[in-house]
Amino acid sequence: MVKRSRDITISKVVNLLKKNYTYDEFARKNNRDPFRVLIACILSLRTKDKVTEGAARRLFRLAKTPEQMIKLSSKQIEKAIYPVGFYRVKAKTIIELCKKLICDYDSKVPGTVDELLKLKGVGRKTANIVMTFGFNKDGIAVDTHVHRISNRLGWVKTRTPHETEFKLKEIVPKKYWILLNELFVRHGQNICVPISPKCSICMIRNYCEKVGVSRHR
Repeated sequence: MVKRSRDITISKVVNLLKKNYTYDEFARKNNRDPFRVLIACILSLRTKDKVTEGAARRLFRLAKTPEQMIKLSSKQIEKAIYPVGFYRVKAKTIIELCKKLICDYDSKVPGTVDELLKLKGVGRKTANIVMTFGFNKDGIAVDTHVHRISNRLGWVKTRTPHETEFKLKEIVPKKYWILLNELFVRHGQNICVPISPKCSICMIRNYCEKVGVSRHR
């Protein structure tokens, strides 16, 4: 699509999604401590949002810093974060990660994607979420929802979330980068689901090329 037309389309899609999904959470997330964002991201993998939020609250009542966290046993962390997915593995990951922060980063969460990727359990999605919501720096966190919807819309033609991240950075205005993950995740959970998306009630259907969609409702 021509750049001018593409920019207008992206703007319309983002604004339509903002009208349909709660926006207050974005501002709240931008004020979070990077350490809390990082730990919450570790907990969120393969886990529903409400379960993650409850687990994070319980864990942060026990420990709010890397130093406090390593004083807890794996069993204490497991009990606090249950029933997040793979809670035993995540408890061990959190302890190892905190030890790394203390030893190599003076107990501070590093402020670059490259350094974050050196931490156990941290992939590009988590690194970008920490950068955007923890440090309020420009970035696009790409998970399966963002990857799927970006391709369905026809904005990108990519095979992996990693490719999608860099292609989106080329075409999406920076003012939308932080919003995109939250909006697309919610849309992907409710409307643009993996199999048989609900196109008949989709608020952005007029701007979607439905790439790869063979059956829809």
